[in-house]
Formats: sequence, C-alpha cells, structure tokens
Amino acid sequence: MAAPTSDLHYLTVREMADALRARRMSSYELTQAHLLRIERLDPSLGAYLAVTAERALAQARAADERIANGTAGPLTGIPMQLKDNLSTGGVRTTCASRILENYTPAYDATVARRLADAGAVLLGKGNMDEFAMGSSTETSAYKPARNPWDTDRVPGGSSGGPAVAVAAGEAAFSLGSDTGGSIRQPAALCGVVGLKPTYGAVSRYGLIAFASSLDQIGPFTRTVEDAALVMNAIAGYDPNDSTSMPAPAPDFLLGLNDGIRGLRVGIVCEFMGDGIDPDVANATRIAIAELERLGATVRDVSLPHANAALAVYYIIAPTECSANLSRYDGVKFGMSDQDTKGLWPAMESTRRHGFGAEVKRRILLGTYALSSGYYDAYYLKAQQVRTIIRREFAEAFQQVDVLVTPTSPTVAFKLGERISDPVRMHASDVCTVPVNIAGIPGISVPCGFVHGLPVGLQILGPHLSEPTLLRVAHAYEQATGWHRMHPGI
Repeated sequence: MAAPTSDLHYLTVREMADALRARRMSSYELTQAHLLRIERLDPSLGAYLAVTAERALAQARAADERIANGTAGPLTGIPMQLKDNLSTGGVRTTCASRILENYTPAYDATVARRLADAGAVLLGKGNMDEFAMGSSTETSAYKPARNPWDTDRVPGGSSGGPAVAVAAGEAAFSLGSDTGGSIRQPAALCGVVGLKPTYGAVSRYGLIAFASSLDQIGPFTRTVEDAALVMNAIAGYDPNDSTSMPAPAPDFLLGLNDGIRGLRVGIVCEFMGDGIDPDVANATRIAIAELERLGATVRDVSLPHANAALAVYYIIAPTECSANLSRYDGVKFGMSDQDTKGLWPAMESTRRHGFGAEVKRRILLGTYALSSGYYDAYYLKAQQVRTIIRREFAEAFQQVDVLVTPTSPTVAFKLGERISDPVRMHASDVCTVPVNIAGIPGISVPCGFVHGLPVGLQILGPHLSEPTLLRVAHAYEQATGWHRMHPGI
C-alpha cells in the first residue's frame, strides 16, 4: 500500500480549482501534466480508448481565459474523462465494441454538454466492458483495463476505465454509467468514490443505451465533496430525456459538513454473510462502527428478496438490451459487412463479427425471455419480483435513513479468473444490482484494504436522498482518510 501523497495528479477537484483561481498554475499546465501522465501510464493501465489531446489543450486555453476574466466555475479548467458510451460530438464513441469502431456522433450527450459549459476539459474517452455488459472491463473489444493497485487484477466494470483514470491520477474526475453496479463496483475495487444517482436525476440523453430502465450516469471522484461538485454540474431536468425528473436539482454541497449524529443506519443482513468474503465483511463492520462512533444509531435490517435481484436483473437487462441493440444492423450506422450478398446475410454477418461473446449472450437471453410462450414465465415474473424488491426498500427506509452494505463481495480478482465463468462474474454485482432494480441512489466510498487491495462501503438511500448519502459518506471519509491513499505507480 502506498503512502499518502500530495502529487499534482492526486489533488482533488476542489484543490485544483483553488490553485487555478489563485494562479498557482494554469489549466493549460494542469492539462499538459495529465496528458503526459496518460502517455506514460496508460499503455500498462488501459483506462482510455481515445485521448483528445488537441481538444483538451484548446479547452484549457479557453478555461484560462474564463479564469482570468472572473467567469470561472468550480469545474472550469479541470481535466476529466467520459466513459465511451457517452456521446461526444466530433469524437469517436465506440462503447468498446467493434460494431461502433468508426462511429462519431454529431451531438453531445447532455452531461457532456453541461460539463463543457462548466468549462471542464475533456482528456478523452474511458475504456469499458462492451456496451457496458460486464463486471471487469475484460469484454472491451480493444483491450482490458487493469487495476492500478495490482495490474494483474481487474478494475471492475463496466466503467473500469473511468475508475482507473481517477485512481491512477489520469483524470481529476470521470463520468460512468451504472446499470447494475457499473459505477460503484469499479469505484470500490479501485479505491475511489463512485455515485449512482436516483434514476432520472441525471439526464441519459446521449448515453448509448444498454438497459433503459436501469441505466444511470454518475461521477467517479477522489472525494465525496468532488462528487457533489460534479453532480451540481450534471444533475437536473432535461426535456430531451423522457425519464428525466421535471424538478430542479438541489445544491449537493448544502449540508455536506453537518455530520450524522442521530442518523439511523441499517445494516442489510443479506449482504453480510454467505457469498461475502469474510475479510470484506469485517472491513464493512469496522466502517459501520465508525459511523456509530460519529453519532449514528445502527440496527439490522432485512431485505428478504434482495438476493433475487440478480436473477431479476439477468432477465430484465438482457430483454432491454435485446431491444436496444437491434438498431445495430449494418444499415443505419456503425459497422457494416459489405462482402455478403443480400440484406439478411449482411445483417447476420455484421452482428456476428461486430458484437463480442458477452453481448451476443445477453441478446440471445433477452430475445428468448421475450419470445412467445416465455414472456409470462420470465419477463413478467421478473417485473413482479422487481415490484416486491422496490416495496421492501421503501419499507426499510421507513425504519432507517440509510442502508449500508459492502459494495463488492470481494476485492479485485485476477484478470482472466472469471471471464469464462458467467455465474461467478455476475455474482460480482450481487450487492449493487438491487439498487438499480429499485431505482434508488447509492454511493461507494473507500473503507480500507484487504491484502493490499481497496474495499468499498456502499451507502444507500430512498429516492432523491443524494444530499443525505453525500453527507454520510463525507463524514465517514473525513473521519478515516482512506481517500488519501493512492496506488504506488
């Protein structure tokens, strides 16, 4: 485990913003330093699928002008990364898939536009599991991402690239997407903060869809305060997204330092026993004891159907991906096999060569679950259990203010260890999937190390409780200091 460091690349967003305003450095210098670090480290880490150096330096110059004329905001001039399923006008967006290898969107995702308007500097696009389908970033069609704490291990997924970039000092913050844990799980495995907002709190316009009723965009940062700063820039109603909540977003910084005395914390019993590495469970119990020391009251809470969430997820998510990915037919955009004769053979060949094994597996599962004679047996039943899980969470939040669990049942596993075993791979998301099924927010914060690898504490709340989650996470973070530990690279 590396010692705490004040290295430039590990400054927080807040610290960078203060330094830029005080003219201790320029955004151009800060951006150059990050580009040099990416050039040095990323060949061995694989956090980026594309680096937008010229664009970044141009944005940095513009940011320095805004800072000079006093119109800068808290993200102006801050170098960041976007997961490669977030559309960026004029910048290739592949979803880590061969089928979109040459796709360049004509528009920005809403979150990309809002960050650009805030003056943030785009360093490039983050590596990911293909179409966000995976838990290790090994299904990327281009290269795996590697955990900076141990490059023989996975960083988690599907947003592995964004987690690695923030953990390794290759970006001050990044945006990922979370369909079943794809922000929180890699955040835990890489030792950074990852926030999955309430479904509908952040616009999904321009996010290339995997499972539309589950996908949500959120930030990776090095501190909870930084997550609040990023949320202030990206959250809020968007008329371009029919699932966006038509309500103003709160100030996520408000009340951050209010402490947690008297707060009611529930320990989800189902995620502290079987299937959870005993060392991870112990680290979680130590973190819970710290919350209690800070003034929270703690009690056990049961979610009897939470363990069914994984089965529900692997029916609902594939059925939605089957519908969403049907647009990739080699006709409208993306890869097209021109060497075959006839429409149907060309479409079949395009999909056979354009999609990877995991994506094809999920398309087939989803198509089967939606087929005649099986819809009621699988999809309808999964939606009924989803309603039960949502109800159990609602009942739990009548007893407590927040729930806590481990974020991941294990620390980072070895590259190649689970890629051929879908059941074990899917089990990596057992603690995170119920949150997406219920549509509630969740945050992962570093809470220690097991065998030199980071462990994450997951904190959950009812719909639109992000300010409370951030307050709890910030209180814990400031009391423990795990966020100040960085990989020795």
